[in-house]
This record gives sequence, C-alpha cells and structure tokens, in this order.
Amino acid sequence: MEEVVNTGDAAWMLIAASLVLLMTPGLAFFYGGMSRSKSVLNMMMMSFGAMAVIGVIYVLWGWSMSYGNESVLGIFANPFEQFGLQGAMYGEDGEFLASGSGNYPQIIDIGFQVTFAIITTALISGALAERVKFGTWMAFAAIWVTCAYFPLAHMVWGGGLLSGSEDSIAAAMFGTVEDGGEVSAAVEPIDFAGGTVVHINAGIAALVLAVVIGKRAGFGRTAFRPHNLPFVMLGAALLWFGWFGFNAGSAFAADGTAGLAWVNTTTATAAAILGWLLTERIRDGKATSLGAASGTVAGLVAITPAAGSLSPVGSIALGVIAGVLSALAVGLKYKFGYDDSLDVVGVHLVSGLWGTVAIGFLGTETGMFYGGDYKQLVIQIVIAVVALVFTAVVTAVIAFALKPMGWRVSDEEEARGIDEAEHAESAYDFAPALK
Repeated sequence: MEEVVNTGDAAWMLIAASLVLLMTPGLAFFYGGMSRSKSVLNMMMMSFGAMAVIGVIYVLWGWSMSYGNESVLGIFANPFEQFGLQGAMYGEDGEFLASGSGNYPQIIDIGFQVTFAIITTALISGALAERVKFGTWMAFAAIWVTCAYFPLAHMVWGGGLLSGSEDSIAAAMFGTVEDGGEVSAAVEPIDFAGGTVVHINAGIAALVLAVVIGKRAGFGRTAFRPHNLPFVMLGAALLWFGWFGFNAGSAFAADGTAGLAWVNTTTATAAAILGWLLTERIRDGKATSLGAASGTVAGLVAITPAAGSLSPVGSIALGVIAGVLSALAVGLKYKFGYDDSLDVVGVHLVSGLWGTVAIGFLGTETGMFYGGDYKQLVIQIVIAVVALVFTAVVTAVIAFALKPMGWRVSDEEEARGIDEAEHAESAYDFAPALK
C-alpha cells in the first residue's frame, strides 16, 4: 500500500501520543502526593512499572490483540497475527502502511494506542496503595492488560462486540444499515476516547482488587492524609494537559472534531471542579485543594467518552454532575468497607459510568435532550454493563490466581513503610545535616 501522509495530521498525532504518555508520570505525582510519605516512592513506581511492562507487551502482542484482523468471537483479535508488529508497519511494497484514516502511517497509531494501555493499567494502582508487593503488581499489570484491556479495546474500538460493526451487540439489538457497501449497526455505541475501555475498565478492576486484597491496617480508624498536596495539584495539572492528547487526539486528525473535543474537555473539567468544590462547601464548610484536583480528574474522566458528541454547553452540565457525583461517591468506601485507597472507584468508575451513559441524554445528534429516541441511551447502558461484568470477572480470576505469589507485604513492613520494604529507599531524608 502506498504511504499516504498528511503532515499536519501526522504531527498532531505524534504530539497527542506524547501528551498521553506524559499522563502516566502525571498520575504518579497525583497518586504519590495522595499517599503517606513512607509510601510515595512505591506509589510512583507502580505507574512507572506499568509504563515499562506494557511498553514491551504492546509491541509484542498488544496491538495484534486489540486491532488485528483475525477476530476471535468479537472479543479479541489473534495475538500471533501481528506479533511483534509483523505486518502492522509495512506493506508488501516496503512502504509504511497507512492508518485507518489514511492520513498518516499506522505506526503512529500504534504509538498512540500503547499510551492508552499504559495509563489505564496504571490507574488501577491507586486502589492498592501502601500494601501490595511490587513484583505481584508487575505480574498483575502484564496479565490484566492482556486479558482485560486488549480484549475490551478490540470489542469497542477494534470492530468487536461493543463496536458499531454488523456483528456487534448493537447490530443484534437494533439492526443494521448499509452505506456505500459498508454494513454497520443502525445505532452505534459511542466511546470517543475511553469511557468503557479506560475508566470503567480500570474503575471496576480497582474495586475488585480492593475487595480481594483487603484493607490497609487501620482503615476506618486512622486518617490516611495526603502527604504532599502540591504534588497532587501538579499531578492533576499534568493529567489535564496530557488529556488534550487523550481526547482531542482521538479525533485522529487536526480538524474541527479535535477542536470540539479540546473545548469540551476544558469546559467539562472546569465545571466538574466547581461541582466538587460546591459539594465540599455545602457538606464540609470548606473547599479544598484536594477537592479541586479530584474534581479536575472527575471532569476529565466524564468527558472522555463524550468529547466528540456533546456541545460545550452540554459539557458544562456533564461536568458539574460528574463533580457532584464523584465528590459524594468517594465516601462510599467507608460505608461499604472496601479500601479504595486513592478513590479510583469514586472518580474513575463513577464518572466513567456517568460520562458513558450521559451521551444518551446529551449527545447533540442522538441524545434524548436533542430530539433523539431512547435507543442511544439503551446501547450506552449496555456497553457500560458489559464492560463492568467482563472486567470484574477477568480481574477476579487474575487476583485469585496470583494469591499464591503473595499480594501483600507483611504487617511489619506495612507499618514501617512500603518504600523501605519493597525498594530499600525513602522519599525524604530526615537525618540531621552534618556540620
């Protein structure tokens, strides 16, 4: 195939991929600041560890499982078809293969997509702070991205069961249409940049692991306060910056849709901060910096699946509600007794669900508030529920399978600090300076 290159689109997608990659170090700061001082390095290492292991795995079989041509029951693609990117980079004539849009080489898409797999897996680590062996986390990251993330990416974005293909669940529910010889579902699910694949996926995995692994010593009795709120704010800022690559990059072109996604991302995030802070003010009497940072992430999560489908005004409504819902949801762990250490469930699962389902109401083309019928809402609920059930089952199986390896550090090591126990390091040197 002759290489087709729009240099503007190619440059934008390379930048977008770099922005999304930056999100994982940003997450390391966000999570690290929320941890206690004796655990910050381990928390940050879990993000960097995910970058390392998935950066290798994706090239070997991740791309092939997600976007290969040989689909297995619409759940995942053959991991051996393009193993090591064989047949994914060059055509028979030796030229770079074009991407799906045809505007730039597919190798750029591969780089873009690996960053999504990395950040999704790293998000889960926030539910496991201060008590999990680093080696077990690395094994989990490798297995989970293979058995949960790659299949869900194929199902939603790779033409599988949760896509708009003629063999999808949507087609089975509402029939198909033909346009220019191509057959697709009459009502197509919408997940612009990862409400199901990223946030529902990571959020339900975090909940399952928090339940299986158990609570930190002192949970519910000890105040686990963030040790460095400036780190948290810095992490939130880096996440917001990187998220423009995440959402606007998912337009796969430097065009108006990318611009709409950029504006919607900013608007929804700003509105979510206001929603979270207002909730804090009414409930607690104070608006906090941790609330502002958490509201930032809640808004970013909610707009992710909807960034190309809403108007900027609709994004305000989406963001405000996301901020309120997540601000209320983070307290559920105390009510139900699961130790979601850094609120992955309350932020990513709750706002991810809201953003995915809200398209059925607020989508400007098919949403009920814009004259659409119930069908878009129904299919959005269906893809959210299927993602929940699929990932919950897969994660539970992996979590129990790794139990013989040992999930938790010892009680003594947890009390002393997981940084010292797992990495023989400490983030801060409190020894008196020598004179």
